[in-house]
Amino acid sequence: MKNQWLSFITGRVLVKVDGRGIERLINRLAQSGLIMWKVRKRKNGAVLFYIALPDLHKFRNAARKVDCSITFIRGEGLPFLWRRAIKNSGFLIGIVLFFLIAFILSNITWGIEIKGADPETEHKMRKELTHLGIKVGSLHLLNDKPDVIQQKLTEKIDNITWIGVELKGTTFHFNVVQKNEPKKPELKSPSHLVAKKKAIIADVFVEKGKSMVKINQYVEKGQLLVSGVIGNEAKPKLVSATGEVWGITWYNTKVEFPLKSNFKVYSGEEIRRHYVVIGKLKLPFWGFKKVDFKQYEIDTIDHDLYFLGWKLPIVYSERTIRENENLPRSLTKEEAIEAAKELARRDLENNIPAEARVDGEYILQQEVDNGKVKISINFQVIENIAEERPIIQGD
Repeated sequence: MKNQWLSFITGRVLVKVDGRGIERLINRLAQSGLIMWKVRKRKNGAVLFYIALPDLHKFRNAARKVDCSITFIRGEGLPFLWRRAIKNSGFLIGIVLFFLIAFILSNITWGIEIKGADPETEHKMRKELTHLGIKVGSLHLLNDKPDVIQQKLTEKIDNITWIGVELKGTTFHFNVVQKNEPKKPELKSPSHLVAKKKAIIADVFVEKGKSMVKINQYVEKGQLLVSGVIGNEAKPKLVSATGEVWGITWYNTKVEFPLKSNFKVYSGEEIRRHYVVIGKLKLPFWGFKKVDFKQYEIDTIDHDLYFLGWKLPIVYSERTIRENENLPRSLTKEEAIEAAKELARRDLENNIPAEARVDGEYILQQEVDNGKVKISINFQVIENIAEERPIIQGD
């Protein structure tokens, strides 16, 4: 029989025929359309062959009143394996339960190790991890991915510079780099403080050195603000000038904002589907509802599976299909201008120092062209304009 897999699924029987009526029996079987395969004859004259299990009744009818001895040696295939499994069901259930329990225990958190953190920071981390659902006895499939855990911990705990998160077997490993205390100032070579851009002086605070500018004075880029030469002309002393010189500076930003646009909104409707992924094969096992959304996006979360500490080539994949739609938005000229201003402010925040503050804004140009509002804004910013410049001979 060519299809061995089909015969394995339906079942097959190995038959032994011995006696004078062998040829007569084989002719009867051939006439009845019964299929035999792997027919072979032994030295003692007996003949062995396979028949399909569903053809057993047809075989019995054809073998009646035939002068030969017929023996069914053994049955093979899935039906016979199933009968043996039912017969030994206790042993089979025990094996299944063993692997199931081992699989579940292999995907439960049994340890949390934190390295590089002081006791106070470690206590904060463990408290935050418990809030995130990561604790001894929790199931890995219900936890966030390591990169998401890393991001959340970095945002929640202030005195952490970097944290590495790794799941090894049943243990989470956290390697922490804490923020160091401010170091003692290093000894610097003598230097001046000069302006790094043109500005109007708003405030001056000098720790070391001699102030060379006054409030409301206009300065150019590179102009001396705080001198590192102190003392009198007869006995000058060179120091590293330190301090802050706050100046009013200007930034120009040009932005465009459409009067009509589309924006995406979520309806709140979603479908969750769960898969077992083996290589390129994706097998769904939960969530078979048909997607009838006109427009949607898919969010996929993959969870690795472990068995006795070994990472399996199987992934549990959770996919969330969320319905969304694009809605048209029309703005008045005034609304578009306000939106453009907000966009300009966000752009400015990305281009000024963190300690700087916006002191004023002035619209230089404003027009509507091709369905867009175009504006040019000058922002007045107060920032520290001082930077060091080493003292060279001749200063």
